[in-house]
Amino acid sequence: MTIISKETIAIRTEQDAVFLRHRVTEYCVKIRMGLVNQTKLLTAASELVRNMLRYAGGGVVLCEVVSQSVLMMGVRLTFTDKGPGIADIAAAMKDGFSTGKSLGLGLPGTKRLVSQFDIKSQLGKGTSVTILKWKNG
Repeated sequence: MTIISKETIAIRTEQDAVFLRHRVTEYCVKIRMGLVNQTKLLTAASELVRNMLRYAGGGVVLCEVVSQSVLMMGVRLTFTDKGPGIADIAAAMKDGFSTGKSLGLGLPGTKRLVSQFDIKSQLGKGTSVTILKWKNG
Protein backbone atom coordinates (compact mmCIF):
# COMPACT_ATOMS: atom_id res chain seq x y z
CA MET A 1 0.00 0.00 0.00
CA THR A 2 1.27 3.46 -0.91
CA ILE A 3 0.71 6.50 1.32
CA ILE A 4 -0.08 9.51 -0.88
CA SER A 5 -0.42 12.08 1.88
CA LYS A 6 -0.64 12.10 5.66
CA GLU A 7 -1.28 14.45 8.53
CA THR A 8 -1.62 14.09 12.29
CA ILE A 9 -4.37 15.98 14.08
CA ALA A 10 -4.41 16.42 17.87
CA ILE A 11 -7.83 15.95 19.47
CA ARG A 12 -8.39 17.71 22.78
CA THR A 13 -11.77 19.43 22.37
CA GLU A 14 -14.99 19.12 20.41
CA GLN A 15 -13.67 21.91 18.12
CA ASP A 16 -10.75 19.64 17.21
CA ALA A 17 -13.29 16.93 16.34
CA VAL A 18 -15.12 19.37 14.05
CA PHE A 19 -11.81 20.25 12.35
CA LEU A 20 -11.06 16.53 11.90
CA ARG A 21 -14.43 15.92 10.22
CA HIS A 22 -13.82 18.83 7.83
CA ARG A 23 -10.34 17.56 7.00
CA VAL A 24 -11.60 14.00 6.38
CA THR A 25 -14.23 15.44 4.04
CA GLU A 26 -11.48 17.28 2.14
CA TYR A 27 -9.51 14.05 1.73
CA CYS A 28 -12.62 12.21 0.50
CA VAL A 29 -13.37 14.92 -2.06
CA LYS A 30 -9.73 14.95 -3.17
CA ILE A 31 -9.90 11.28 -4.19
CA ARG A 32 -13.47 11.65 -5.55
CA MET A 33 -15.05 9.30 -3.02
CA GLY A 34 -18.81 9.04 -3.49
CA LEU A 35 -21.19 10.73 -1.07
CA VAL A 36 -22.48 7.48 0.46
CA ASN A 37 -18.96 6.26 1.27
CA GLN A 38 -17.99 9.72 2.54
CA THR A 39 -20.98 9.66 4.88
CA LYS A 40 -20.07 6.17 6.15
CA LEU A 41 -16.46 7.21 6.82
CA LEU A 42 -17.48 10.46 8.52
CA THR A 43 -20.01 8.63 10.70
CA ALA A 44 -17.36 6.10 11.74
CA ALA A 45 -14.80 8.86 12.40
CA SER A 46 -17.31 10.86 14.44
CA GLU A 47 -18.03 7.86 16.66
CA LEU A 48 -14.34 7.10 17.23
CA VAL A 49 -13.40 10.71 17.97
CA ARG A 50 -16.35 10.97 20.38
CA ASN A 51 -15.12 7.83 22.18
CA MET A 52 -11.60 9.27 22.28
CA LEU A 53 -12.83 12.47 23.93
CA ARG A 54 -15.28 10.72 26.29
CA TYR A 55 -13.14 7.87 27.54
CA ALA A 56 -9.55 9.10 27.11
CA GLY A 57 -9.84 12.89 27.21
CA GLY A 58 -8.47 13.11 23.65
CA GLY A 59 -5.62 11.77 21.60
CA VAL A 60 -4.29 12.01 18.06
CA VAL A 61 -5.60 10.98 14.65
CA LEU A 62 -3.31 10.07 11.77
CA CYS A 63 -5.13 10.83 8.50
CA GLU A 64 -3.76 9.21 5.35
CA VAL A 65 -4.75 9.02 1.71
CA VAL A 66 -3.64 5.57 0.57
CA SER A 67 -3.54 3.69 -2.70
CA GLN A 68 -3.16 0.08 -3.79
CA SER A 69 -3.52 1.00 -7.47
CA VAL A 70 -4.69 3.89 -9.62
CA LEU A 71 -8.27 2.70 -9.20
CA MET A 72 -8.05 1.65 -5.53
CA MET A 73 -7.66 4.73 -3.37
CA GLY A 74 -8.96 5.32 0.12
CA VAL A 75 -8.75 7.26 3.36
CA ARG A 76 -7.18 5.57 6.40
CA LEU A 77 -7.62 7.04 9.89
CA THR A 78 -5.76 5.86 12.99
CA PHE A 79 -7.15 7.06 16.33
CA THR A 80 -4.65 6.71 19.19
CA ASP A 81 -5.18 7.64 22.82
CA LYS A 82 -3.51 7.12 26.18
CA GLY A 83 -6.76 6.41 28.01
CA PRO A 84 -7.69 3.55 30.33
CA GLY A 85 -7.84 0.97 27.53
CA ILE A 86 -10.52 -1.61 26.81
CA ALA A 87 -10.55 -4.60 29.14
CA ASP A 88 -12.39 -6.98 26.78
CA ILE A 89 -12.19 -6.07 23.09
CA ALA A 90 -14.31 -9.09 22.06
CA ALA A 91 -17.14 -7.93 24.34
CA ALA A 92 -16.74 -4.31 23.22
CA MET A 93 -17.19 -5.44 19.61
CA LYS A 94 -20.61 -6.96 20.32
CA ASP A 95 -23.77 -4.94 19.69
CA GLY A 96 -25.26 -3.76 22.96
CA PHE A 97 -22.03 -3.68 25.00
CA SER A 98 -21.44 -0.35 26.71
CA THR A 99 -19.51 1.01 29.65
CA GLY A 100 -20.85 4.52 29.14
CA LYS A 101 -24.65 4.16 29.37
CA SER A 102 -25.04 4.29 25.59
CA LEU A 103 -26.73 1.92 23.15
CA GLY A 104 -23.45 0.07 22.67
CA LEU A 105 -23.47 0.31 18.89
CA GLY A 106 -20.32 2.43 18.54
CA LEU A 107 -17.45 0.04 17.83
CA PRO A 108 -19.40 -2.73 16.06
CA GLY A 109 -21.38 -0.12 14.11
CA THR A 110 -18.16 1.62 13.12
CA LYS A 111 -16.71 -1.66 11.87
CA ARG A 112 -19.75 -2.22 9.64
CA LEU A 113 -19.35 1.23 8.03
CA VAL A 114 -15.76 0.85 6.82
CA SER A 115 -13.74 -1.40 4.49
CA GLN A 116 -11.13 -2.32 7.12
CA PHE A 117 -11.16 -2.06 10.91
CA ASP A 118 -8.42 -2.88 13.42
CA ILE A 119 -8.38 -2.26 17.17
CA LYS A 120 -5.61 -2.70 19.72
CA SER A 121 -5.84 -1.81 23.39
CA GLN A 122 -3.82 -2.22 26.58
CA LEU A 123 -5.28 -1.58 30.00
CA GLY A 124 -3.77 1.54 31.51
CA LYS A 125 -1.91 2.40 28.31
CA GLY A 126 -4.54 3.30 25.73
CA THR A 127 -6.28 2.26 22.55
CA SER A 128 -5.56 2.47 18.85
CA VAL A 129 -8.26 2.03 16.21
CA THR A 130 -7.45 2.09 12.50
CA ILE A 131 -10.20 2.35 9.91
CA LEU A 132 -9.93 2.46 6.15
CA LYS A 133 -12.62 3.29 3.62
CA TRP A 134 -11.92 2.58 -0.04
CA LYS A 135 -13.20 5.11 -2.53
CA ASN A 136 -15.36 2.47 -4.27
CA GLY A 137 -16.08 0.02 -1.48
